[in-house]
Amino acid sequence: MVITVEKDAAAGGEAALLLERSRAITVQGRDRKGRDVVRVVGSYFPARALGGRAEEALRAYLRERVLPAIGDREFVVVYMHSRVDRGGNFPGVGAIRGAYESLPAAAKDRLRAVYFVHPALQSRLFLATFGRFLFSSGLYEKLRYMSRLEYMWVHMDKGQLEVPDCVLEHDEELERRPLMDYGIEATESRCVYEYDAASMDTSASLHSLRCVS
Repeated sequence: MVITVEKDAAAGGEAALLLERSRAITVQGRDRKGRDVVRVVGSYFPARALGGRAEEALRAYLRERVLPAIGDREFVVVYMHSRVDRGGNFPGVGAIRGAYESLPAAAKDRLRAVYFVHPALQSRLFLATFGRFLFSSGLYEKLRYMSRLEYMWVHMDKGQLEVPDCVLEHDEELERRPLMDYGIEATESRCVYEYDAASMDTSASLHSLRCVS
């Protein structure tokens, strides 16, 4: 039993470290109302490497890194969906839901808004249909779609949020090809954070609810 617990703890620590190195989730800056900003870069998320440990890693990272950094302050989430690939960097709806539901009730209350940057048409349709049923504490009502980065700057100064080059490039691409907003045109570009690629070369099945991207 002791050996099993130690192995589980080691595996959990490894998953959390992999997530930390990816920089998929960081706390940075404040919005115009002085609330902390949690930046989530969807395309940085190491879903393929984490495999079935995605939810476990998310829970641990939120509990051990994000919540202590925020403390008792109100906060918002900026989720950048740009160039998310369901086969490589999307953890699955089940993992996201499980991680959110693991948050203390007080933390859910302090979450004031979720800014969804560059939402795909499939994501909009899925959340419009199932969002209210999947997430508790009125999370769906806190969702704000941002089809372009320019709309984000109404809520925070540019200097408060680090935007990856690939997100900026995707924003420019959407300006040139607006039909991409409606799923009529697609991009072949990819956005991956530059860190040890060898650590990511792990074959593992993703969560069964990963289909929405």
